[in-house]
Amino acid sequence: MDDLLKQNDLQATARVQVKLYGSLSATGVGHATDKAVLLGLMGFDPEHVDTQLSTSLIEDVLENKAIQLNQQKSISFDYKHDVLFLDESLPYHPNAMELIAYNEAQEVLYAETYYSVGGGFIVSQRQLAHTQTETNDIKVPYPFHSAAELLSLCKTHHLSVSELMLENEKSWRSEAEIRSKIMEIWKVMQQCIHNGLINEGILPGGLNVKRRAKKIHDKLLNKKNSNLIVTTFHAMEWVNLFALAVNEENAAGGRVVTAPTNGAAGIIPAVLYYYVTFSKDFSEDKVVRFFLSAAAVGILCKLNASISGAEVGCQGEVGSACAMASAGLAEILGASAEQVEHAAEIGLEHNLGLTCDPIGGLVQVPCIERNAIAAVKAINAAQMALHDDDEHFVTLDKVIQTMKETGKDMSEKYKETSKGGLAVNAIEC
Repeated sequence: MDDLLKQNDLQATARVQVKLYGSLSATGVGHATDKAVLLGLMGFDPEHVDTQLSTSLIEDVLENKAIQLNQQKSISFDYKHDVLFLDESLPYHPNAMELIAYNEAQEVLYAETYYSVGGGFIVSQRQLAHTQTETNDIKVPYPFHSAAELLSLCKTHHLSVSELMLENEKSWRSEAEIRSKIMEIWKVMQQCIHNGLINEGILPGGLNVKRRAKKIHDKLLNKKNSNLIVTTFHAMEWVNLFALAVNEENAAGGRVVTAPTNGAAGIIPAVLYYYVTFSKDFSEDKVVRFFLSAAAVGILCKLNASISGAEVGCQGEVGSACAMASAGLAEILGASAEQVEHAAEIGLEHNLGLTCDPIGGLVQVPCIERNAIAAVKAINAAQMALHDDDEHFVTLDKVIQTMKETGKDMSEKYKETSKGGLAVNAIEC
């Protein structure tokens, strides 16, 4: 819509057509991609849209066969003819969408192809045609393209991973702005957990999956701890709960933070909320350090492999999130830069080969439980890394490279298409 406004073509637009390709087509309905597109056409953004009203907004479009572009221009819109799910993929990325705007004479006013490359990042075909972007012109003080380079910089300049990341981020904005934005993200994550703990019912989509977080929460509030073993398991139950709460909210269309993807959105908040809940040494500074260290690992995964399930399977989503959460937790538990890298390596290594095979294309089974398991795994990875001061045999760089190669070798049916694995072996009868 922004481009139509810039071209002064919004008022001349009489029809809009959306074409979904690849994974966006195969799992588009289950992932609510079509609903997100309609809300975007209406001018809403994920950060501010009223999630309580979004369903009724979509229903109005479907019932009235009309849509209000950017909340300004109403045009006819027939979902069955104007949103096309195509059984083909485009070369650049399997998550692709083409948006076409026509005038009354059915002449094309605007056409562009967009790629959802993971982590909430959208790249247009127009951007791909240009080798230089705004961010390429900004030079950070400590550039790194591998974990080895990151560790070398930390050692040379006597910086922790979070300190180095903070200095790099200050190339774009002030430290106060960085800290404020991180705390805003953390606030949304906390609200998502809280919402997940109070909402009940059946998740939409037809699988009739019951929301469990509230029921589990009520049970845990009444559970008493009598010894160390019970206490340990009790803590892990809370971690499971926090992740379930977030991912049930995601499956229900609530607001979540893409961390690094929506399908893996429960792991990072669950691990940090675990620390906040069970640690006596919580501070806002530790929240900031957690996210900065997690971001360093996310950068490496995205740069050298992928965080997209459509590209490399769920190892790229849940695996990367697990590695990020492991690194963040290790950082605030006092780990050295080497131990932070080790924690991330453990977290990712033991998710290698993880397929993306959601039943019915819905982010419900196995996605919700998978986040809970990975959150516990991240905590374990951080603890294991803290016990090891020596060099470890496998480096994070090697694991990321392995993830990339494994994803390349993985059959397409296991990469967010719902055409293999659990998606076909456990279908509803």
